[in-house]
Amino acid sequence: MYRSHSCGELRDSHINTEVTLAGWVQKSRDKGFMIWVDLRDRYGITQLMFDEERTPKEMMEKAKSLGREFVIQVTGKVIERESKNSKMPTGNVEVLVSKLEILNESVTPPFTIEDKTDGGEDVRMKYRYLDIRRNPVKESLIFRHKVSMEVRKYLSDQEFIEVETPYLIKSTPEGARDFVVPSRMNEGQFYALPQSPQTFKQLLMVGGMDKYFQIVKCFRDEDLRADRQPEFTQIDCEMAFVEQEDILNIFEGLTRHLLKEVNGVEVEKFPRMLYDDAMRLYGNDKPDIRFGMEFGELNSVAQHKDFGVFNNAELVVGIAVPGGNSYTRKEIDKLIDWVRRPQVGALGMVYCRVNEDGTFKSSVDKFYDQEDLAKWAETTSAKPGDLICILSGETNKVRAQLSALRMELAERLGLRDPKVFAPLWVIDFPLLELDEETGHYHAMHHPFTSPKPRQIELLDTDPGAVKANAYDLVLNGNEIGGGSIRIHDKATQATMLKHLGFSEKDAKAQFGFLMDAFEYGAPPHGGLAFGLDRLVAILGGQETIRDFIAFPKNNSGRDVMIDAPAFIDDEQLKELNLKLDIQE
Repeated sequence: MYRSHSCGELRDSHINTEVTLAGWVQKSRDKGFMIWVDLRDRYGITQLMFDEERTPKEMMEKAKSLGREFVIQVTGKVIERESKNSKMPTGNVEVLVSKLEILNESVTPPFTIEDKTDGGEDVRMKYRYLDIRRNPVKESLIFRHKVSMEVRKYLSDQEFIEVETPYLIKSTPEGARDFVVPSRMNEGQFYALPQSPQTFKQLLMVGGMDKYFQIVKCFRDEDLRADRQPEFTQIDCEMAFVEQEDILNIFEGLTRHLLKEVNGVEVEKFPRMLYDDAMRLYGNDKPDIRFGMEFGELNSVAQHKDFGVFNNAELVVGIAVPGGNSYTRKEIDKLIDWVRRPQVGALGMVYCRVNEDGTFKSSVDKFYDQEDLAKWAETTSAKPGDLICILSGETNKVRAQLSALRMELAERLGLRDPKVFAPLWVIDFPLLELDEETGHYHAMHHPFTSPKPRQIELLDTDPGAVKANAYDLVLNGNEIGGGSIRIHDKATQATMLKHLGFSEKDAKAQFGFLMDAFEYGAPPHGGLAFGLDRLVAILGGQETIRDFIAFPKNNSGRDVMIDAPAFIDDEQLKELNLKLDIQE
C-alpha cells in the first residue's frame, strides 16, 4: 500500500505510531538544519519534519529538492509538534520522516494551489485538474456527491426505481436547439442528444414502472451564463396514477430531506403562489420571498394628473425600499443610471421619499400633491424612512425591469442571506405562450403538458387563457425544479400538437411512437425534474453552478482544458458521409 493513513487523519492518539503517507507537496520551509513540508491529499494536510540531527544527510538533500506539487511517499513516526496549529485538524502532530520517495516531480504550477489563489478563472479552467486540488473546488464536488447520495436515498425509500434512458435519440422540437450526432451506419441521418428524457419517462409509465427517477445528463445548444451549461444534470422523476398534489407532496419531502440532511435546516412551509400573482407581485415566475418589497400597482392613483409618462404607460408600478430615504441624491441618481443600463432597459425612474414626519418628497412634486403621494405609500406599503421607486411602461417589460431592481436592491441591503432558505411552489402557469413575431403559440413548458381538465375546450376558442397543470419549485429566487401532469391520451395530445402548429403528418413523424403508446392503456401520470447543478449551488450558498461541476465549459461553450469543440479530420468526415461548408 502507498499509505497507511490519509493526510487528514493523524491525531494525538497516533503519537509514536509509524505511518506511511502519500500526497502532494503543498509547501516547504527550509531552515537549513530543519525542513518542514506540508503534505496534502483529499483528506487534509499533515506536516512532515526532516531534522539534520535525526535525518540522514542524503535524505536531507532530497527533501531540499522538493518543489510544490511533487508527489511523494513518506514513512516515519508521528510525534508531538512543539508549535501546535489549532487551525489544522492535524495541527498537534507531525511526522518525523525516516523514508522519502519521490513518486513524481512537478513543474511549477501556473497558479498557487491554495484556497485564495492568484490564478484567474481562464487559467484555472485551462488547468482544471490543478484547480480541483484546491479546497473550495474539491469541497464543492464532495458536497455535490453528498446531495446526489441523499437524493438517491430519499427516492429509493419512496419506492422509485432508477432507470437509465438513451443519450442517442431522435431530434424533436422542445424549445431549445438540439446537439446532433451524425450516424456512420445510417448515411445522412442524425441522432440528437436529449434535452431531457421526457418522452422516455412517459413511456416508462406506459410500461408500468410506476415510479421512475434518474440523475441524468441533458443537453441544450443555448447561449450560456453563470447558471447555464450546454450539458447539465437533472434529477428526473415520473410517477403514475397521481394528481398534482401527490407530486408536490413527494418533492416537498425531498427538498425538506435535503435541507435537513445537507444543511441542517428544517423548513416546514412551502407556500403555493399562482403564476399570475407571482408576476403581479414580484415581476417574475421565480420570486425570492426571503424579503418583502412586493410590487404595488399605481395606475389608479398615478394616472389622474398631467404627467404624461405615467398616463401613457400600460403599467405604473413601484416598490418600497426599506430605509431608502437615507440615500443621498447622488446614490439615487446611480440607481436611475442602473435601471437605464441596456441589461435592464428602463427609460428612467421616479422616486418618492417617505419622511419620518409623515411627509413626502418626490421627483415629480410638480404634478402630485401630498395626498397623492400618501396613496403611493399606502399602495406600496411604504413606511416612514423608506424610498418608493417607480417604473412605468409596457406591462411585461416594466415588471421585468422592476424585478431586476428589486433583486439588486436586496443584494445591496444584505437581504439575500444564503443561509436562509425560502421555498415555494408557483402553480397554474399558462399552457401556451404567444410568439409576437410569428403570431404562433408555443408550449410554455413542453408539448406533453396537460391543460387544466376543465379548460381543454378553451384550446379551440381562447388558447392564451388556458392554464397548464404545471408547477415550478422555487428556492431563494431560483427555479430548482419544474414539472407537470402529462397528457396521457392520444386525442388530447393530437389537439395540443395541432395548436402548436404541427400538421397531422408532422405530428406523426415527430411523436408517432408516443401517440401509438398511448393507445395501449397509458396511465394518468406526471413528474418533475430538478436542476441538480443549480440545486447544489444554492444548497452550497452560491449563485453560480460552475464550481460544482468537475469540468465545466466557459461562456462560449468551450472546454479550454481539452480544447473542445474541435475540427475533425477529413477521414472522419468521409466515414460519416459529411462535407463541411462553413459560411463566412
